[in-house]
Amino acid sequence: MRTIYLDNNATTAVAPEVRAAMEPYFAAEFFNPSSAYDRASPATQAIKRARDSVARFLGGVDPSEILFTSCATESLNTALYGAVRANPARRHVITTAVEHPAVYEVCKDLARSGLEVTFLPVDRAGTLDLRTFIQALRPDTLMAAIMHANNETGVIFPVEELARITKETDPTILFLTDATQTAGKLSLDLRGALRHVDLLAFSGHKVHAPKGVGALFVRRGTPIRPFMIGGHQEGGRRAGTENVPYIAGLARAAELAQEDHDVVEARIRRLRDRLESGLLERIPCVEVNGQGAARIPNTCNISVHFIEGEGMLYQLNEQGICASSGSACTSGSLEPSHVLRAMGVPFTAVHGSVRLSLGRYNTDEDVDRALEVFPQVVANLRRLSPYWDTTHNRPRPESEAMMRGA
Repeated sequence: MRTIYLDNNATTAVAPEVRAAMEPYFAAEFFNPSSAYDRASPATQAIKRARDSVARFLGGVDPSEILFTSCATESLNTALYGAVRANPARRHVITTAVEHPAVYEVCKDLARSGLEVTFLPVDRAGTLDLRTFIQALRPDTLMAAIMHANNETGVIFPVEELARITKETDPTILFLTDATQTAGKLSLDLRGALRHVDLLAFSGHKVHAPKGVGALFVRRGTPIRPFMIGGHQEGGRRAGTENVPYIAGLARAAELAQEDHDVVEARIRRLRDRLESGLLERIPCVEVNGQGAARIPNTCNISVHFIEGEGMLYQLNEQGICASSGSACTSGSLEPSHVLRAMGVPFTAVHGSVRLSLGRYNTDEDVDRALEVFPQVVANLRRLSPYWDTTHNRPRPESEAMMRGA
């Protein structure tokens, strides 16, 4: 049975071009880039070239503003905790109720340690109200940490405008954005549209680089303290011997994303739209979470009323289809997604949500197979549901009232 991989927001396959770029630094050029002898020079130069490539990927920023990390989670932890340590007089942080756990849980930890954190609500489409954001800004606000696009629904936040408003209100308030799901999908022009963003994080394994490498953009002059200490690497900002093969892989992935971005994006969007419209046509009582909002082109988060997402994922897996119910970082939890709860998804559907996310290696045949299997999986599970009228393929009358919240 052929595997249909529809979970690219969780991770992506390493591109062949990326593997080829990494290979020399596992073998012939294995040397420590901090060593002084000549044979270490290729490793040292590889990091320099990678920093240049990632700087171009982010709109032509200064390469010295790029900090290599192990992942986006480390990058975000570094930005948040590092900013708090460097700015002890500021005791207020703004974020959203739908952030990835790498921000959401850190902000809850900051609140436990005595900072005040404002978790901004979202509407049913998963979007922020600008007035609510403006009203949350205070004289003691240290940072606004707002994701560029949501990892579960793909809803895009107006980070350009939010960052501009922040700086116009008070230039000393820091603005951090988690670009993990937009890197390689949307423009990350930190010298142009995103010029008011101070800190930006993303991870290699979401852009066809390997797991274990990420980056943090730190605009020159941004006050943060190192999160990892004990060495001089990364300009003294992140101790530890650099992971040269993976850094080289991240750079090649960034270059690859730029080389064919428009063609790949258009193809992925077409596949996603065909998959989404096909599921809506074939399955009654479903809804797309975030529909009507601006979304990244690869993501479809669909809620199916009156059945459990866990059952759907199990049966999809049995048919060789890989999908998820939300963030892979919380996949061990049986609790409904905090993102969907914050969006007000009805309780009849919040447990029945599945995220389908496509990538550069998906095909029309993958979509055809998903459209064949998914409706049958839903039908199988609804036959077991006490809320569903199987004879007429619709909710029972009392279930319709539950679905409407009556």
